[in-house]
Amino acid sequence: MLKDLGKIKLLLLDVDGVLTDGRITFDNNGVETKSFDVKDGHGLKLVQRAGIAVGIITGRSSEVVALRARELGIEIVHQGAKDKLVPYVELLESLGLTDEQVAYVGDDVVDLPILRRVGFSATVADAVDDVKPLVDYVARRPGGRGAVREICDFILKNSGAWTEVTDRYFGGRQ
Repeated sequence: MLKDLGKIKLLLLDVDGVLTDGRITFDNNGVETKSFDVKDGHGLKLVQRAGIAVGIITGRSSEVVALRARELGIEIVHQGAKDKLVPYVELLESLGLTDEQVAYVGDDVVDLPILRRVGFSATVADAVDDVKPLVDYVARRPGGRGAVREICDFILKNSGAWTEVTDRYFGGRQ
C-alpha cells in the first residue's frame, strides 16, 4: 500500500553509500575525496522546490560533505552522529514535525532506528541485505549513482508535486 507522501515535509539522507557509492578516497596528504552524482543533486533541488526541507545525518565527519551540503542549500547537516537517532529526535522537536512527516534514506543497519520510525523509508539498490526488506522503497539504482534522484522523483510523483516542480522543463506537456 502506498503511503501518503504528500505529508512529507523533511527528507533526511545518510551520506556514505547513499549520496556516494560508499568509497572513501584519501590522497597522499590525507585529503579525503568523495564523488557525488549531479542527478542526485538536481533531485534534491526539485524536492526543495516542492517545499520539502532536505537534511543530512551521517556517522562520519567530512569537510567534503559540508561543502556539498552548502552547494545544494542544505542547512540541516549532522555529521559525526554515532547514534543517528539522537539528532533525528532533536530535529523533530526543533522543527515541530512528527515521524509521519519525514522521509529517510539509509543503506546500513545503523540507519534502521530511523528507517523504522519515519513516514517513508527508502534505501539504495546496493544497501546491505538486512535493510532492504524493512523499508518502503528500494531504489533500482545504487548509492552515489542516481538512487537519491530516483527516490526524490518517486516522492514528488506520488505526492502530487511532480508536475508543479517540473513544469518549466516540460512546458505543460506531461
